[in-house]
Amino acid sequence: MISKLLLILGDSVSAVDTVGAATTTAAERITLWQMALHGGWIMLVLALLLVLAIYIFVERYLTLNGALKGEADNLFMDEIRQHVHNGDVDAARKLSKETDTPLGRMIDKGFSRLGRPLPDIQAAIENEGQLEVARLEKHVSLVATVASLGPMIGFLGTVTGMITAFQDMAYAGNNIDIQLLSTGIYEAMVTTVGGLIVGIICYFLHNILVSRINKVVFELEVRANEFMDLLHEPA
Repeated sequence: MISKLLLILGDSVSAVDTVGAATTTAAERITLWQMALHGGWIMLVLALLLVLAIYIFVERYLTLNGALKGEADNLFMDEIRQHVHNGDVDAARKLSKETDTPLGRMIDKGFSRLGRPLPDIQAAIENEGQLEVARLEKHVSLVATVASLGPMIGFLGTVTGMITAFQDMAYAGNNIDIQLLSTGIYEAMVTTVGGLIVGIICYFLHNILVSRINKVVFELEVRANEFMDLLHEPA
């Protein structure tokens, strides 16, 4: 009796080991890359959009960091103020021309309007500031577009995957099995996940860029007000 129980237990353990080994083998076979490949051409489109968004993010982030660093530096405005107080406007304008930053170009625009009423000078600075902000926002909207398109394209893959699954069912007739339907359903689920991942990543990247742009705009407004206060000072 005991020997029979031991034999049954041994068979059970062997069966469990066999199932565990099969599960482990299946898990080892399915990698992230292989899972992405099951998504079909939709995953290629999502990958290209993600690469484009990351490229724009890196390029714009470095540009905004450089602009923010330049605008946050008080040395430039201190030198401008010193030249103006010394009556050397030409040196101040030369410095603004040589400073290749949004702030430098704004101040240079203000100097180019000297002799006109102060409201005209301020309007010229504000117009130049709007142009500089537009340059800083270049291609940023594409990141937001990718953030919106990602889930939509993923949903498109879901629809095409389900169409494939139902088409296979129609062709199979009475010989329908799980293996036959797995391709279409796999594509549908993978593209959904891929689209959501791309959308979430790009939404996050876009918000970072918008935050940096807002900081640069704030610094430009502060420096522009400093320049106008400098012009309002008595000679």
